[in-house]
Amino acid sequence: MPPAGVAVTTPVFQRLCLIGAGLIGSSIARRNRERGDLAGEVVVTARSAATLARVRELGFADRVEEDAAEAVKDADGVIFCVPVGAYAGVMRHIAPHLAPGAILSDVGSTKGSVIRDLLPLCPPGVRLVPAHPMAGTEHSGPDAGFPTLFEGRYCIVTPLPNGDPQAVEKVREFWRRCGSAVESMDAATHDKVVAIVSHLPHLIAFTICGTADDLSEETRESVLKFAASGFRDFTRIASSDVAMWRDVFLNNREAVLEMLARFTEDAHAFGRAIRWGQEEFIVDRIQRGRKIRRSLIERKQA
Repeated sequence: MPPAGVAVTTPVFQRLCLIGAGLIGSSIARRNRERGDLAGEVVVTARSAATLARVRELGFADRVEEDAAEAVKDADGVIFCVPVGAYAGVMRHIAPHLAPGAILSDVGSTKGSVIRDLLPLCPPGVRLVPAHPMAGTEHSGPDAGFPTLFEGRYCIVTPLPNGDPQAVEKVREFWRRCGSAVESMDAATHDKVVAIVSHLPHLIAFTICGTADDLSEETRESVLKFAASGFRDFTRIASSDVAMWRDVFLNNREAVLEMLARFTEDAHAFGRAIRWGQEEFIVDRIQRGRKIRRSLIERKQA
């Protein structure tokens, strides 16, 4: 139930099943616990017994189920909140138990692979509406979530070409109530966009930290001791969830490799400018970086 003083509206879903209780899943559940307008009942399931025990202790779910097949029974909304590489296996397990007319969605940061893995296994009458809330931190697990995680952040919905418009609008409304600004685009465009704004920066962060770790012992200790803010920012990004990012790279490989190739060419050009003292080129790149930063600040995305 929402706290006193919070207006009560009809929930988007009567029974919402969250498969996974990490940062995103636990934040959705906490948002509903605070406001009560996402679902009448939130059922949480997860693979790890330790995670389920912690969810019970934290108390943000109305019901906790060990078996995902049992958790999805009679749910009119089901959201995958696990690494995208686990989708197909989970879907094979729950598909026979999904309620007719249920809306199936997710929070993964790749969308082509989601459609590839879920759509062929969807029973007749179950409506798939992929989505990607572009919000997060470097923390993971049920303790990491908080109800305002999605406030002012974008959520991208990628409707199927012949998808149910009512189901799409329901998912859009769900994320609006989470506090998100909701946009729609096709899955292929989404995967290219996130490859440059999210996946490539993480790839670079993991690589820089790996390079630092491969230095000789004496140099590595100096790097850690005198780490400047730029390096510290990379370490924050690089401390993200291992399973999630492994699956992101493997399931969005074409778009990531395309953006990596573009970046590599630009990095080589920057290197040549430094080598040959091409001041104008260097200044241009720095100024373009400052311009992008100003644009993010103006859009309140900084």
